[in-house]
Amino acid sequence: MIYWFTGQPGHGKTTLAKALIAHLKGQGIEPFHIDGDDLRALTSNADYSRAGREANIGRAQTIAHYLHNQDRVVVVSLVAPYRALREEFKAVTGLTEIYVHTTEARGREAKHASDYEAPLVGFIDIDTTVTSVEASLVQLLGELST
Repeated sequence: MIYWFTGQPGHGKTTLAKALIAHLKGQGIEPFHIDGDDLRALTSNADYSRAGREANIGRAQTIAHYLHNQDRVVVVSLVAPYRALREEFKAVTGLTEIYVHTTEARGREAKHASDYEAPLVGFIDIDTTVTSVEASLVQLLGELST
């Protein structure tokens, strides 16, 4: 299974991904986490142009797909602003897409992707504007169980 958290920087993707990881570990599952910031640091990719973002997305998809094929649970937290790339990958892997968003300013606006395309179909919608991490996790787990 691949859980792919998408949304703008500072909206809670990584925080909620880590909460899901802790929950899964409590159930005896050891997920592998791919975080966009960590991946950029590992590959020295400081390019936030479309080409740089696509390269980062492609790396994350390759790693996630490989691990998924090894029967690993993968949790990805990555802006991934381009809907077509997410939809293509979703069609191949059957991943669960989780769209995390807020209307609140949280200090990471300088990294926002002005060309971000929110998902339209087949995703779990988590609005973190006034919802705690714990409540967001409960919502997510409820959506996953249906």
